[in-house]
Amino acid sequence: MQFAQRLDHFKFNVFAEMDQAKAEAIALGQDLIDLSLGSSDLPVSPPVLERIQASLGDPATHGYALFQSTQPFRQAAARWYTQKYGVSVDPETEVLQLIGCQEGTAHLPLAILNPGDFALLQDPSYPSHSGGVHLAGGQVYSMPLRAEDQFLPRFEQIPAAVLAQSRLMILSYPHNPTTAIAPLSFFQTAVQFCRTHHLVLVHDFPYGDFVFTRDQPVIELAPSVLQADPDKTVAIEFFTFSKSFNMGGFRIGFAVGNQQLIRALRQIKSVVDFNQYRGILNGAIAALKGSQELIQDTVHTFQTRRDVFVDQMRNIGWDVPLPEATLYIWAKLPQPWEQESVRFCTDLVRQTGVAASPGIGFGKSGEGYVRFALVHPPERLVEAVDRIAGFLNGESVA
Repeated sequence: MQFAQRLDHFKFNVFAEMDQAKAEAIALGQDLIDLSLGSSDLPVSPPVLERIQASLGDPATHGYALFQSTQPFRQAAARWYTQKYGVSVDPETEVLQLIGCQEGTAHLPLAILNPGDFALLQDPSYPSHSGGVHLAGGQVYSMPLRAEDQFLPRFEQIPAAVLAQSRLMILSYPHNPTTAIAPLSFFQTAVQFCRTHHLVLVHDFPYGDFVFTRDQPVIELAPSVLQADPDKTVAIEFFTFSKSFNMGGFRIGFAVGNQQLIRALRQIKSVVDFNQYRGILNGAIAALKGSQELIQDTVHTFQTRRDVFVDQMRNIGWDVPLPEATLYIWAKLPQPWEQESVRFCTDLVRQTGVAASPGIGFGKSGEGYVRFALVHPPERLVEAVDRIAGFLNGESVA
């Protein structure tokens, strides 16, 4: 049987390899502490669940959810966005319901790229960013993110020949996996760069609330790209309920931005799905309209976990940085694994039951790093670090 050549880009998947290693560890009797996936272990707020539960008994929610039926959700999203970021949003033309950010980053390139066009992507970056480009027949130009540059790309290093063929740039801050944040001035530079070179600017924004604040408001440390492009000339942004509202399994998010881009993404979406179940949309509306204290409590929980994990790692001699945002730790690998992130992670989980994500899975520039997701209570994180210490010391960890 012959398959499309585009599948060649998806043959090697380090996360599938890690999934196999986790299964083997469980089969060997290991107690799995999975720090490889950024799936929150915290509960959804009761008012959201109650609104979804009430919808289940309403037959009017049981049919297809076409675009017009999503209007209450889009109106709530627009109000929430305007109140939070001070950017006026038209719910009819500048908001589109999504099944998570990943749907947006995977589908939008189909509306923007012709075969052979370039997309400018961060390296490392979330895997669906390159996946969507490859599905559209585009080419990826990787913008390396380096610690010495605060993990911000240097636009001046992009070759002119690549820019001439480029149609799209994808950014994401706070950044997965590096945990970096970007100031508003960076986004202003990015917007101007994209205007100059006629690029669509996509901002994947799942961790906008996940900033461990100092003395500045969260929106100053994690601004929306639309604050730099309030007229929405080139930009579109994707928001998910998976992190801020702990609704990962409900698969709900939205796009907000340039109305032409929203319309194009809606055209792609119309041949793929009929939108999310209306009961889940009702729950998402309750989340947007309800108390935002849950978000603050969630972020505080992950800040506590961050502090515990970093302290424990430093105590065992692994000097990992203290991240300013997200729910991850992005750590340079120690000897002798500096350039073998897959081997480190597969050996670690098989021998100790602790699962992490190899940096190479996020791009070439991710090699030499490992990502830990803080998705367990502090006591389990302490236990995980104890097992990591034994692994680093060559001990057999049961």
